Amino acid sequence: MPNRPPKFSPRFDPSHWGLSWGGWFDNRHGEWWLLAQLALIAAHLLPPYPAPGAWGYAWPLPVALSGLILFGIGILLAIQAFWRLGPSLTPLPDPMPGAALVTQGAYDRCRHPLYQAVLICSLGVTLALGSLLHLALLLALCALLGGKARREERQLVLVHPDYIAYRLGTPAIIPGLPWLDWRAL
Repeated sequence: MPNRPPKFSPRFDPSHWGLSWGGWFDNRHGEWWLLAQLALIAAHLLPPYPAPGAWGYAWPLPVALSGLILFGIGILLAIQAFWRLGPSLTPLPDPMPGAALVTQGAYDRCRHPLYQAVLICSLGVTLALGSLLHLALLLALCALLGGKARREERQLVLVHPDYIAYRLGTPAIIPGLPWLDWRAL
């Protein structure tokens, strides 16, 4: 019997996510939200602007180090949320057909812990670099992920009627920030 490469479990198999060429053109499952999210995340690789020291002072080392620590925490939170979501994982805002509603683990803390992790990583990069450009990217990510989460929740309510009760008791992304936690709205 020939050696075959190991199969990916449905958890990590992008073919189950609902991505299609047509969706990239007409946004049928929220592909444009994903595209914008990936572009903003990739833009974090840009060098800091203005350059550190351009205003005549050095960026404080403790602030830069705390940014690196925040980035690491964000990565760990993302891994935890990614793992907990399991086969319900999709990068699109529309839930996968037949996917279970996950409310335990990282999803006990907030309804969108992967978005929370992305924002924590972005804040970490911003603090580590002391860059106004990266601050603008963080704010753009806040707006984008807030909008993407709202679309996702409209779909989740249709698929999982018990999502309404979960939504009432669990912060959206960042507790207490109106655009990122709309429980009280």
